[in-house]
Amino acid sequence: MPRLLHLDASARRASFSRALSAAFAEEWRAAGGEVTYRDLAADPVPPIGQAWTELCDHVLRHAITDIGRYGEAVRTPEQAAAWAVLQPLLEEVVAADVVLIGTPMYNFSIPAALKAWIDQITFPRMSLAGRRFVVASARGGAYGPGTPREPYDHQERYLRDFFAGHFGIDDAVFVSTELTNSLVDPALNHLRGEHTASRDAAEVAIRHLARELTREGRHRVPAPEPRREVSP
Repeated sequence: MPRLLHLDASARRASFSRALSAAFAEEWRAAGGEVTYRDLAADPVPPIGQAWTELCDHVLRHAITDIGRYGEAVRTPEQAAAWAVLQPLLEEVVAADVVLIGTPMYNFSIPAALKAWIDQITFPRMSLAGRRFVVASARGGAYGPGTPREPYDHQERYLRDFFAGHFGIDDAVFVSTELTNSLVDPALNHLRGEHTASRDAAEVAIRHLARELTREGRHRVPAPEPRREVSP
């Protein structure tokens, strides 16, 4: 049975990115897929600290690329505490066939809550190849190709580059609802129709994608899960 890791990062309880990611998850469940859900805004992941950097250095120094061996880096109580935070996050990613991220654009980029999650689960030269990454995003303005604000898009560009550069994922799919600020900014009132069209098209696209990926099944060889036994 295909497995989905569903993450939300918006600070708004009723947000466009949450609505879009929920539509994907709804279709995924309807097609028989399993879902693990984590709300990064309501239950924030702590930022990495000194002990995490020591784990990272050990993995890099000893050329450990097998995710199942990361726990070998734990040698002190502080490192064990850091591992206890990141291990369940990493296990969720490893177990997933598809990672779905619902995120708004904040200040041309991503929320700090999502960045903290990325920092916790990312180690040098790790690969998550074989999984699919889907990003359901919302943006206050229009940042698509050819728009005046396209150069300011450090949300999709950052995530796409990161997935490819660190995880070996070069086929991430982005579905976006744009011009959400037209609903609250009087200066953008005239763009409400374009926002509505963008929102409706995004929902159709995300539901179709969910059905497609669930049917696909994504036959893959799972990466080893991070070992639980650590001895500080």
